[in-house]
Amino acid sequence: MATLKRLLMWLLLFAPAAAIAAGPMGFDEARHLLNRTSFAANIDDISAFARLTREQAADRLLSWTGRGVKTQAPRWVNNFESPRRLRMMSEGERMQFQREQFEKGVELRGWWLTEMLTTQSPLTEKMVLFWHNHFVSSLQKVRSPVLMYRQHMLLRKHALGYFGDFLHDIGKDPAMVVYLDNASNRKGQPNENFAREVMELFTLGEGNYTEKDIKEAARAFTGWGLDIDSGEFVFRQQAHDEDVKTVLGRSGSFDGDAVLEILLAQPQTAEFIVTKMWREFVSPNPDPNEVKRVARMFRDNRYNIRIALRALLVSDAFYAPQNRAALIKSPVELIVGTLRQFRFETGETTPFVFVSRSLGQDLFAPPNVKGWPGGEAWINSATLLARKQLLERLFRAQEMRQPALMSMNREDGERVKGVGKLGADGRERFMRAMMDIHFDGGKWLAQFKSGDPLLTRVLLPADPVNTQIASLEGNELLRQLVLDPVYQLK
Repeated sequence: MATLKRLLMWLLLFAPAAAIAAGPMGFDEARHLLNRTSFAANIDDISAFARLTREQAADRLLSWTGRGVKTQAPRWVNNFESPRRLRMMSEGERMQFQREQFEKGVELRGWWLTEMLTTQSPLTEKMVLFWHNHFVSSLQKVRSPVLMYRQHMLLRKHALGYFGDFLHDIGKDPAMVVYLDNASNRKGQPNENFAREVMELFTLGEGNYTEKDIKEAARAFTGWGLDIDSGEFVFRQQAHDEDVKTVLGRSGSFDGDAVLEILLAQPQTAEFIVTKMWREFVSPNPDPNEVKRVARMFRDNRYNIRIALRALLVSDAFYAPQNRAALIKSPVELIVGTLRQFRFETGETTPFVFVSRSLGQDLFAPPNVKGWPGGEAWINSATLLARKQLLERLFRAQEMRQPALMSMNREDGERVKGVGKLGADGRERFMRAMMDIHFDGGKWLAQFKSGDPLLTRVLLPADPVNTQIASLEGNELLRQLVLDPVYQLK
């Protein structure tokens, strides 16, 4: 009887709270979820998700992932060009080849930006972007747009799959082999770059291994290389060190795959990945206990990325008031989010390739092996001004169409990083693309009633800094909302 009374008392005390927690999210939680998992939260999606529970909302978002790429890939992605060809070129031919490679790099970036702008699953793109900044490679060193495209498709394949499979495949990815110098890693002359980064940046995190572990692991990865004519991964048995190695306390005649399994067996690996996902989706300051809880789920489910992400998206921490408006939009998130949110009409995406680069995020070319640091590093006096100038020009496109909407004369073009390398034809294409940008403020505002407070709640993750915004209307209201510092947050 006493046990039954305690059970009844528990139900009376906690059943109402449980019912509330399991009820619909409401407008603000739905807006927060969509703002973090997509590039922009529009009123229709917010209203639809507001009727769902946290669990239902997370499941719906995850069900939309993995549907393939909508945007047609550049025509050259299957035509790998061997470095042997470059060696046989004249100086003039080499310069022409380098110009073509640069243009292919611009096209590759534009292709991905187009996919981000048109995708029906923004969460997929955000996860690909997340892994692009985890398993870092750079076109500047790899020097093959084809290999970078192949790596991108590998990131896309595994973005919400199993991290263990992902790790094994990325270790053999030709762009990664080139970027981390594993092509020169052979018996008797081990190159430690890949072994070091796979521990420090891909799995364990700094401080969870020794220099001896790196040296021993490097021997295990000997023989992993690249076929210079096809651009495919090859294993060269004669270059592999078959002797016994000792890595993280385990000994054997390990090859590279065996070492990766040893890394996956370490609890620190799951915690390291979950910590990075926390900083991407929840807040700059991970909760150690919550990280351990989600990491256990991650490992217990064979490193299923989808399960770890879902656990974060339904957690109380994700929705905690102190964690809202706590993250800074990256340049890509700012650009893509603004264009998607306000349904800008654009031509080709080339201008935004260079704008993103100028703001500090050059797709397919992170600054170093650690990637973009993110967070507060996105904002400094120069980039903050450039962000505001971009938004100002976008929302005054019509009135500034001839004089300045980036009416790109030669001088203007040279001020945007890299435009000059496109040559005269490229600069003219850039100018035309900028002139094609169009925004119909009246049409966009028609979805809101005059003075509707939902407008501000849709566009800003917290109260605006500019208190005079409430007295504005129409396009001027929109312009001031996007220029408010809170618009830079998510």
